[in-house]
Amino acid sequence: MGMCFPCPGESAPDSPDPEEKRAKLAEAAEKRQREAASRGILDVRSVEEKRRKKEKLEKQISSSVPPPDGGLRLHFSVERNKINLAK
Repeated sequence: MGMCFPCPGESAPDSPDPEEKRAKLAEAAEKRQREAASRGILDVRSVEEKRRKKEKLEKQISSSVPPPDGGLRLHFSVERNKINLAK
């Protein structure tokens, strides 16, 4: 049967101090986050470069001045055919 308490002659295993335990837990959590972020990605560097390029492009677009005519103009027309249903 399993024993919950150490034998009287043995001492209980020392538990790590709270700071050391916290540091280990934080390190393990950071490692899990890094692994989860790169899951399924073969080349992490290329993904990071693409993300940076995308952010740079979005920043340039947001900081650029819009055209003086107010941007693009779309003109389209829709023609409808009338269908008469006879009863």
